[in-house]
Amino acid sequence: MIPFNRKFEFDYGVAHDVSPLVRRVVARNPGRFTWTGTGTLIVGREDVAVIDPGPDRDDHFAALEATIDGRPVSAVLVTHNHMDHSAIARRVADRFDAPLCGRRGETSAEDGGAARLEAGDDPHFSPDIELEDGWRLRGDGWTIDALHTPGHTAEHFCFSLLEEKTLFCGDHVMAWSTSIVTPPDGHMATYIDSLRRIRHMGFARLAPTHGPSIDSPGSFIDAYVEHRLQRRAQVLGLVGAGSVRIRQIVDALYSDLSPALRPAAALSVLAHLIQLVEEGLVVASPSCTLGADYRLSRPRATPIKRTETVEPALAN
Repeated sequence: MIPFNRKFEFDYGVAHDVSPLVRRVVARNPGRFTWTGTGTLIVGREDVAVIDPGPDRDDHFAALEATIDGRPVSAVLVTHNHMDHSAIARRVADRFDAPLCGRRGETSAEDGGAARLEAGDDPHFSPDIELEDGWRLRGDGWTIDALHTPGHTAEHFCFSLLEEKTLFCGDHVMAWSTSIVTPPDGHMATYIDSLRRIRHMGFARLAPTHGPSIDSPGSFIDAYVEHRLQRRAQVLGLVGAGSVRIRQIVDALYSDLSPALRPAAALSVLAHLIQLVEEGLVVASPSCTLGADYRLSRPRATPIKRTETVEPALAN
């Protein structure tokens, strides 16, 4: 089981110290996928970097202005172009005459239900600097490296604060929930590879954009990966029982999930099925979509035992 932590003390619009070099300001955009809201992270004491500025809200903009308090802004960094992370980014960058840094992503027409309403793609995101893996930003007493971590979305980046061995991990890993992998932009195999990459980098702390920090990253990421592998086995087992559609898999594996969250669960199942099709274990008819029929590429001699577990929560 993933050792989720849902204890998170904060006040909207107030800067809280995360560490000697980092403060967090939480935006008032709570929801099923944003949880308590977007936690914008501000790194530095003299000059600063702003990570994931968040939703376009006047009260959040005012809170960021008050927290920055006239200090120079070296850059505005965006982990990925979902509205709960990037919608106010250009406004913040222009206000502080700072470069906007991130990577453009795809805009998907896939139906993600509530996920698209709360944290959908940002079609207007246009960075001044298109990030590459290993890109570095230096400030007064701090150094940030950009790490490309595709999976949740293809353009997702994490940011490593070298002085504190902390990874600002966006939606890649969260303490309170799993993260949705949303095709076609998200990809399950690359997501697991990205998890394993940061696992082996030995960070002392992970600081997601939503919710509290993770202070035991190694064991937490191990549980994250194991959860995905178990879910993959469950999906494969249900396909092995006969030709199925995603709706049937969601009904079996997420029976206790609220109706509002089931479209997001369907996207995660689709991500697993795309991986299984790519590996040649499953065939999709006519193609890998939410409405397709899925069957094994060849019958199994011994069916996989079906296991039903309920994922604690889904986050975007």
